[in-house]
Amino acid sequence: MVNVFEFLFLVSSICLSASVLDFGKLYCLAQIETDYYHLCIFFICSSQDWKARLKIPPPDTRYKTEDVTATKGNEFEDYFLKRELLMGIYEKGFERPSPIQEESIPIALTGSDILARAKNGTGKTAAFCIPALEKIDQDNNVIQVVILVPTRELALQTSQVCKELGKNLNIQVMVTTGGTSLKDDIMRLYQPVHLLVGTPGRILDLAKKGVCVLKDCSMLIMDEADKLLSPEFQPSIEQLIRFLPANRQVLMYSATFPVTVKDFKDRYLHRPYIINLMDELTLKGITQFYAFVEERQKVHCLNTLFSKLQINQSIIFCNSVNRVELLAKKITELGYSCFYIHAKMLQDHRNRVFHDFRNGACRNLVCTDLFTRGIDIQAVNVVINFDFPKNSETYLHRVGRSGRFGHLGLAVNLITYEDRFNLYRIEQELGTEIKQIPPHIDQAIYCR
Repeated sequence: MVNVFEFLFLVSSICLSASVLDFGKLYCLAQIETDYYHLCIFFICSSQDWKARLKIPPPDTRYKTEDVTATKGNEFEDYFLKRELLMGIYEKGFERPSPIQEESIPIALTGSDILARAKNGTGKTAAFCIPALEKIDQDNNVIQVVILVPTRELALQTSQVCKELGKNLNIQVMVTTGGTSLKDDIMRLYQPVHLLVGTPGRILDLAKKGVCVLKDCSMLIMDEADKLLSPEFQPSIEQLIRFLPANRQVLMYSATFPVTVKDFKDRYLHRPYIINLMDELTLKGITQFYAFVEERQKVHCLNTLFSKLQINQSIIFCNSVNRVELLAKKITELGYSCFYIHAKMLQDHRNRVFHDFRNGACRNLVCTDLFTRGIDIQAVNVVINFDFPKNSETYLHRVGRSGRFGHLGLAVNLITYEDRFNLYRIEQELGTEIKQIPPHIDQAIYCR
């Protein structure tokens, strides 16, 4: 846009240089000056007060740990994002970028591959959704971004985040997972889709059928990359990559990176930018306790915890599907509201439980490790390991369901005689201390 004062100077020069003064023309020029000036003032004011017209949720005043507060001081506007995308970001309640977002967003916008390691609940999803939405050409009706996740619940959650952030953009987001109607997905793919979120098996199936065309997909994002590169998923991932163009951009995010991730990186990523925001594996802000019990005492111990703790929402983990259903029944008999979820449930039932629990319809959720990956429910402040996990990686992801986005949380582990060696080994591997539960737990350590 031409500077207002430059324009006025130009008009004045024209008037002064005229050999014959035509007052009619001068009046018209003066009117143009005035109209242009008012127009410029309108645009300047509009550009300054657009944030004032947003429906921004109330600020989150809860205590936050340095996992999300130790930033460089950047603002989302520093990344020159589309105005419509910024509107979605602020209306989602994001105030300023978290450390993983500060590191990831500008690099992703340059087109570089990324291998990012950051703690659970520090804003990884927005760290890749924001650059993905920014780079999509909404006038080109082809699949331009694929986001792969290991579970159906995480796929639904991630697609919802994309839709909310991009609600002011004309970007079509689709989610596809196993356990849902293949016919419906095929019909949906005949309509415009810009961003596809899903589990690897289903997307590979659609690609093989020729209905999911990925030749124009310029960005592949892998969330919970360590799980996606487990033997369960890796063959599908490697087949799927063959459907993408050679010059695609690959972004990988996770809290843990085993050897399989390094091997995949060496084969498929081109000079990736490495982000590592994890000096240690444990989560700041989450207080961890153990209670030494016999197996037959576990339900009684759980009942005591329910009566003594200030629970907003809790997630209770068991090691098998059968134990999940039995425990959920016991908790209901004790008089507490309780849902349960596991991989053998019908997908529609799983979706309904996930949606209702997320919306606060129930205080307690009993589940298997299905629910350890990336599920973000910020009201959860207590995690209870009714059955202690077998390895440190599972423990880390379970505990990470509380204290989301730097808030405080509590993890309580019910330990039997058989679990004692696992407890010691996990403490050593994570470099943390899980203390014996005291008679009274101060609410300030998990409710502030």
